[in-house]
Amino acid sequence: MVDSPESHVQRQRQRLTATVVDFDVDTQKAMLIGLVRSRNDRSRGAASLEELAQLTETAGSDPVDLVLVRRERPVAATYIGKGKLQELVASSKAQDIDVVVFDNELSPAQQRNLQQAFQCDVVDRVALILDIFAQHAHTKEGMLQVELAQSRYRLPRLRGKGTELSRLGAGIGTRGPGETKLETDRRRILERIRKIEGELKDARRSRSTRSKQRRGSGEPVVAIVGYTNAGKSTLFNRLTDAGVLVEDSLFATLDSTVRKLQLPQGHTALVSDTVGFVRDLPHELVEAFRSTLEEVADADLLVHLVDASDLDPDLQLATVRKVLNEVGAEDVEEFVVFNKIDIAGETTTTRLQALHPEAGFISAMTGDGVDGLLHDIVAAMQARTVELSLLIPYARGDVVAEVHAAGDVLKTDHTNAGTEVTVRIPHDDAHRFREFVTQPE
Repeated sequence: MVDSPESHVQRQRQRLTATVVDFDVDTQKAMLIGLVRSRNDRSRGAASLEELAQLTETAGSDPVDLVLVRRERPVAATYIGKGKLQELVASSKAQDIDVVVFDNELSPAQQRNLQQAFQCDVVDRVALILDIFAQHAHTKEGMLQVELAQSRYRLPRLRGKGTELSRLGAGIGTRGPGETKLETDRRRILERIRKIEGELKDARRSRSTRSKQRRGSGEPVVAIVGYTNAGKSTLFNRLTDAGVLVEDSLFATLDSTVRKLQLPQGHTALVSDTVGFVRDLPHELVEAFRSTLEEVADADLLVHLVDASDLDPDLQLATVRKVLNEVGAEDVEEFVVFNKIDIAGETTTTRLQALHPEAGFISAMTGDGVDGLLHDIVAAMQARTVELSLLIPYARGDVVAEVHAAGDVLKTDHTNAGTEVTVRIPHDDAHRFREFVTQPE
């Protein structure tokens, strides 16, 4: 059984059609297809299709038609069934469609069958996201991570594609390192995967060294995490004046950036901007970016930014937490912050405040609520630390050095009895200095 698209999907199609702009170069015209299994899934399926339209636009193609199909289960050969396929093939030819994008992951066989039927490129959500990452990776490590993810995705799809992988192109699924080489066969892809994995191991060691150096500075590390386009880079820039690229597009930031953050009451921290997450983030990308994402697991505090204006902010929360669990960051303290309250409006913000009373509410764009966020970060840091007053004999200069490395030294005095130090230190490290404590913890 097939249902018509949701009304707001139809409105989205009309909006997209109405905003087509003539460019000097031709833009791929894309048909987007999503599948839901019951009427209850329509709303979420429609929202997912709308996000797919954003992803398609970010990839540089023009989503001119959105189709939501309802079936109890996907069809093994064509995913959407023979009858619906014939209908959509006719529609795609009438609209001169260049690429068909499925919101669901396709098997290699399904992709081949659909491509033969549509007689144009057919890609799934995974390939689309990989394509966007290929466009947005700028550092050597980032480009290697994307190439690794693409290679792992292509490997099971080599059979039956022949020389199609060797074509030059400028559309979804045709970008990325190594994709235009004729010799892209299974053996060479496996060799390339092994080589990239070796290079990324070296990069991981360098990253680990930098992480240890940051920890050695004694400053806590705050990582800004969240769904893609939640406003992480905007907040990062407002907090640090870092000048990180900010775009109203998905996955504008792939490479993490670390800056010093000045906090109230004289406190400081190191804050990092991270890659955004998205529902159904390809497993290949999670694995390829694992070394980058694992930095999040080493943070002292996660500022989890959520778009308050999104139709389903709780889905954003669940999606990000799922990926955080995959990279071992589930035990890192998390402070949830709803962003874009200037767009969400008072009614939505009030409802979210009732549902999430412990969360923060800000607009990174206007600055509203950001000062309060800084105080919340200090409070979160202090909740996991303890302030100690220590008297350290002059003969134990090594202990003074350890105190500076382990915590935030607030005050130092030199007396006849030794060096008096007031330090704020993580609870887990406090036991190391118990013999020098001069007052109760």
